[in-house]
Amino acid sequence: MSDYLFAFQSSTTQAGFLRAPPLAARPDARYLVAGVPWDGATTNRPGARFGPGEIRRASHMLCDGTHPAYGIAPLTELADCGDLTLPNTSLERMRAALEPQALQLVRKHHMAWLGGDHSITLSLLRAYRTHFGRPLALLHFDAHCDTWDSHFNEPSGHGTWVYEALRDGLIDPHLSVQIGIRSAAARATANYVADRGGLIYTGRDLRGLYNSTQLAAVVAAVRARLGGAAPPPVYLSFDIDCLDPAFAPGTGTPEPGGLATTQALTLLEDLDGLNFVGMDLCEVSPPYDHAELTSNAAATLVWTYLCGRVARS
Repeated sequence: MSDYLFAFQSSTTQAGFLRAPPLAARPDARYLVAGVPWDGATTNRPGARFGPGEIRRASHMLCDGTHPAYGIAPLTELADCGDLTLPNTSLERMRAALEPQALQLVRKHHMAWLGGDHSITLSLLRAYRTHFGRPLALLHFDAHCDTWDSHFNEPSGHGTWVYEALRDGLIDPHLSVQIGIRSAAARATANYVADRGGLIYTGRDLRGLYNSTQLAAVVAAVRARLGGAAPPPVYLSFDIDCLDPAFAPGTGTPEPGGLATTQALTLLEDLDGLNFVGMDLCEVSPPYDHAELTSNAAATLVWTYLCGRVARS
């Protein structure tokens, strides 16, 4: 892998996610956590480069890692390779460094990526598209549709990756689902995925729906689209700003009116039968967090995802 000296790799000298051992100590780990400490495409409040370390630290409070819903822990099958070594001033150079590293890891492990701003997901999807040789299904939790065709007059950024992924055939529009969308956007941008055959549940659609019974129709619709007899590979991308700022204030572009942490966890637990092949959690910005609310929510979401995968294996 490329060797960029990077000042923000503090997490590589501490215990990994859930105190998992480093990859060198468990090279055949089925599940692997990796940090992508990049926030050079942030448009509002920076700091997501520090997200991976804070998510790891929050995960250390998950005790022995045994999940209350699944009754299992992923610890015996988990490793943490620390933060990837990346340049931190050029989006183009960052992607050129990230994509081959991501592909190398995807070929050997089921990955949980800790961002980093959401521009990293485009590079990750390129690696998965190469690995699987087909477009992926996408389950996307976010306050923002990320389908703008420019990034504040720049061609690419953390608000364009879904547009670019669809344009480049990395994801199948008919197998794309967005949950929690609510930010200001022109209709053509906000409905870009739906207009191409995808499914969108806005933040407004989900108001008042919290438990499994209330969310059953949403879960059934998503399962029908992304499941089936020959289920496609599903990639989960979770922007922490999908949660309302009351639950996740530490993020770059907070949007009121979002999901409660309980809603997000219910959806993640009830959708765990999908054919997930990897996930990322992006946009945790510790400098804007309060009482570690955001990093704790992020760690719990990633932990829940990993436990769901172990339970299904």
